[in-house]
Order: sequence, then structure tokens, then C-alpha cells
Amino acid sequence: MNKTCDLGKSIVSRKIKVAQFGLGPIGQSSIRLLAERKNFEIVGGIDIQPALSGKLVGDVCGLPSLTKAKIYPTFEEMWKKVKPDVVVHTAGSRAKITFEQCKPMLQKGLAVVSSCEELLFPAHRAPKETVAIDKLCRKSGGRILGTGVNPGFVLDLLPVCLSGVCRSVRSVYGERVVNASTRRQPLQKKIGSGLEPAEFKRLWSEGKAGHAGFQESLLLIAHSFGWKIGKVTETLEPVIADHDIKTQYFSVRMGLTCGLHQVVKAESNDGNSIHLDLKMYLDAKDPHDLLRLESDPPVEAVLNGGVAGDSATVAALINAIPRLLKSPAGVRLMTDIPLAG
Repeated sequence: MNKTCDLGKSIVSRKIKVAQFGLGPIGQSSIRLLAERKNFEIVGGIDIQPALSGKLVGDVCGLPSLTKAKIYPTFEEMWKKVKPDVVVHTAGSRAKITFEQCKPMLQKGLAVVSSCEELLFPAHRAPKETVAIDKLCRKSGGRILGTGVNPGFVLDLLPVCLSGVCRSVRSVYGERVVNASTRRQPLQKKIGSGLEPAEFKRLWSEGKAGHAGFQESLLLIAHSFGWKIGKVTETLEPVIADHDIKTQYFSVRMGLTCGLHQVVKAESNDGNSIHLDLKMYLDAKDPHDLLRLESDPPVEAVLNGGVAGDSATVAALINAIPRLLKSPAGVRLMTDIPLAG
């Protein structure tokens, strides 16, 4: 049976019961935003850290008024006690691992909103798993979505939205400059802060550093436009500190890595092109997001200051919940669900 919006319809008249999977910085911020929203009820948390098991979610997240929701080591343990409608997943970047983590929830027919970067377009790196999970969801009524700010909005969903006023589009250029000094510790680490440039490039070649999900952003755009693209090329160069830099988390000497310049490009078989450019480094000047469509009519948009990644990522996750619940069961893309509501 192909279940579509049964879950969404069943909870229209009550609060949406939400559990949080992963209680790192983003997970805790998600809990705090959920607590501000009157249409959500936080029923539990899941985290593999033994020190957190059995604690109250509210105590860990600085919300003393949240007195009932507990933290469990696994989804299965939580399911014995509470029955969420939705799980917010903030525990990884790889699609294959995320699918495996979320499979028990999807088997129960739950909705999962994840910050996993590769889940933005999971068929790219996990094609077999995407088909299998989609089949499972259509049978159980579950649904899963990958979202965030980048990937999830600025350099993928937003240019697709801008194309809605175009008669035709020939190319897409997206540029994002981020002052990483304002961001959380895990992000400052993944951009190579304090590493020798050669070491950072080695880690990137091994998939252990750099910005995840960049190719997925490009592929979501191409998929939305119906473009059949050829080879996707991705490059990364370390940004070298030209002065000593000190943040809350890192001290970086001049000459060491303070961030990255990452580029992804592709062309369609008939010459349409996509070029996405990301500069993310400590003490970056003039942070901004820029989108330029070579189109009829031409479209250009600049977001001065750029969309603040950490805060906006949490908002993207939580705002997506009711929209995902209104969408058909299955593996969903950001272009599948309503833009708002």
C-alpha cells in the first residue's frame, strides 16, 4: 500500500511529538527551538554517549521546564517508553550511515528530518540504499528528508526558486562566503583550522575534511531543471592565514590553514552549466551569498552578510517538519515538499 499523508492528517488536531537523535551543538539547538514552538511536544532524545543515557533532555539543553523527556541510548529503547511522530536527526553527514541509523524509525512509519548533507540528494552516493529505503517508506508510511542551509537552501533550493520567474535558464552560478570565526567548533575543525595545508588536502582526499554535500547541491539543481549532466568536478584549496588568528576554539598561526575554497562544476549534455563556489574561512571579510542565473529574464540575488549557518540550519530542520508531514511517504527531496506552511 502506498501511504501518502496519513501521518500528517492524523496529527492536525494535536501537538506533533518530536524526538531528537544526536545531542551535539546542533541537536541541542534544535531542542531549544522546538521548545519555543507551541505546536511541538518534545518526548525524548537519543544519543550514544553513555554519560547522557537516562538524563533529562531539559537538563542537557538548559531547559529546566522540560521535565519529562529523557535521553535513551537507542531508538528501540526509546520506543518502548514513548512514541514520537517525528525524529530530528543531527548525527552525521553520510547518506549510507544515516539511512542505517534511521531505518528502525522509518519501519515504524515515522517522519525523519535530517541535517545529513548527503541526504539532500542521496541517490548520488547511496543509490541502492535510496531505492531500498524509499520502498520501505512507501510500505510503512515513513518519510525522510535531508535539509539545512548549505546544502538545503542557499546554493540549491534558492536558485531553483529564483528560476520560477524565468522563461529559460542556461546557467547557474552560486557563491557563498562564510566568516567561520562565528561558527561552532566542529565546523571550524572540518575546514582545517590550524592544520598544515598539505595535511588538510590529504584529509580532504580521504573524505575526512571539507564541506560535505556540495555535489549534492549541484545535482539537486540539475534534477530540478531536468538537465542531464556529465562529469561533476570538485576541487578544494586551503585558505592560508595571512596573520595570526584566535577564535573561541582555535589559535591559528600565520601560514597555516584557516579555511577552505571549494568549487563544484558540471555541464549538461546540451551546454547548460552549474558552478558553485564556497569560501569558508576564519576572519573572512564581506560574508555574503550570491546567486546569478543566466536566464530569460536574467536574475541575480545577493544576501549581504549571508545566511547565518548554525542558527538557520536549526530553523530549516524544524520548519521542515510540518511540510514533510504533508508530503507523500518515501525518500523526499527539498524540491518535493511545500516551500512553506
